[in-house]
Amino acid sequence: MTAAELRSKLSTLVHAPLAVAEHRRSAVLVVLEPGRGVWLTRRSNNLPAHAGQVAFPGGKIETFDASPEAAALREAWEEVGLPPKAVEILGRMDDHITGTGFHIVPVVGLVSPGVVFHPAAGEVAEIFCLGFDILLDPQAPQRRHATIRGEVRAFWVWPHAEHFIWGATATILVNLARQLRGAA
Repeated sequence: MTAAELRSKLSTLVHAPLAVAEHRRSAVLVVLEPGRGVWLTRRSNNLPAHAGQVAFPGGKIETFDASPEAAALREAWEEVGLPPKAVEILGRMDDHITGTGFHIVPVVGLVSPGVVFHPAAGEVAEIFCLGFDILLDPQAPQRRHATIRGEVRAFWVWPHAEHFIWGATATILVNLARQLRGAA
């Protein structure tokens, strides 16, 4: 997909203030590179939370962050060395509330082709791209079920030769894919 196609397909994203205080507020940057796909990270195995999991760059919205967009850009700079000025913010996707108490605001950003990342040692083990060919394939995501803390839960999983993409990250990818395909 070209930058113009991405801007057009994502023109309905919101730019509204965040509301819901009972969950841990966080923001992630959904980094889109025209002609390539969406960039993801694999978190370090040494982290105290979500170790080794695939995620978008992001984290807690701090009190000093002016907005979820500011938090997502700050976190992307800290985690993958993406300069905030290198990102064109297209808007926000629908918020995602997890079963583990997180309120995630997915902020969508567009970067120029050939963007260079610099993973933060100790925090990010790897940065990789999920191509638009997979992202836009409606047959790609799979619905799975597992018993978690005694409760049967359904969750999305995306195919990847080297990584297990599931949970909040996979759900945000499903929503992004639907938006890009023009499906509800």
